[in-house]
Amino acid sequence: MTNDALRPVDGLVTPRFAAPASFMRLPIRESAEGIDIAILGIPFDGAVTNRPGTRHGPRALRDASTLMRRVHPVSLVEPYQLCRVADLGDAETNPVDVMKTLELVEARVAAIRATGAWVLGAGGDHLMSLPLLRGLKRAAPELPPLGMVHFDAHSDTADTYFGGSRYTHGTPFRRAVEEGILDPKRVVQIGIRGTLYETDDMAWATSVGIRILRIEECEELGPEGVIAEARRVIGDGPVYLTFDIDSIDPAFAPGTGTPEVGGFTPREAMRLLRGLRGLNFLGADLVEVSPPFDPGGNTAMVGATMMFEILCLLAEARAGRG
Repeated sequence: MTNDALRPVDGLVTPRFAAPASFMRLPIRESAEGIDIAILGIPFDGAVTNRPGTRHGPRALRDASTLMRRVHPVSLVEPYQLCRVADLGDAETNPVDVMKTLELVEARVAAIRATGAWVLGAGGDHLMSLPLLRGLKRAAPELPPLGMVHFDAHSDTADTYFGGSRYTHGTPFRRAVEEGILDPKRVVQIGIRGTLYETDDMAWATSVGIRILRIEECEELGPEGVIAEARRVIGDGPVYLTFDIDSIDPAFAPGTGTPEVGGFTPREAMRLLRGLRGLNFLGADLVEVSPPFDPGGNTAMVGATMMFEILCLLAEARAGRG
């Protein structure tokens, strides 16, 4: 399936600090025709409830991803040998209109999916997972409700914020369950931690069957136990992966809107992602990188590294389907 025209710029020929930045140094394409996996930036932070800046996330992730080489160091997977991958630029957004942005991103994702390409989204705040999921479902209405592996410090299953706002970065997965896009009994949330607004903040999520692995339980189970539990919950059905950078401890990734101490180290997160090989993935995103809160750029570097891990999972899943 490889296509030399869609391989990354060779870092042994052109230095990684040279040439225009693109995701993984891949070619930038306007059309998804002939592409297996499209990496799509979503520059939006109009739904954050605390610190903004994630509208700048895709640009910072592109720059940091130039550090990625072609081959996974453990699995030896080269995603560009398995699949045709390209940078599809950024989805159109409206920085002052949440509802319009939801429409724009959903339409862009659905159009990409209609060509047969899968989407790896780069946000942007976590509300952007909702139009990514909507677009996937719109292009393939025959799909059953999806499972989801969700790395995060927060459950993002609140109902409303600020007296009735239903669409914020803290509500996307409640909406996705209500809309029948996600099967809550096949959703596992990994690394949840931090203080709560109310004692019943997690009541709705647990009532519909979402499996919440708080960081304390992750410590008790250990990496292999967390992986086993995630695989048990997800099973063999189609699954989406969403990775909020605030699942990483802010000592390693301070550039995010709602940091919570006591999170995963990057190495722990990489080990967990690698343990998900073989699941029936068909889309993913990485969100909540906010460069203004990390002038050193380490958050974007961690995010780009996680994106490469996720890209390898998607490429293996896509290649396995033929």
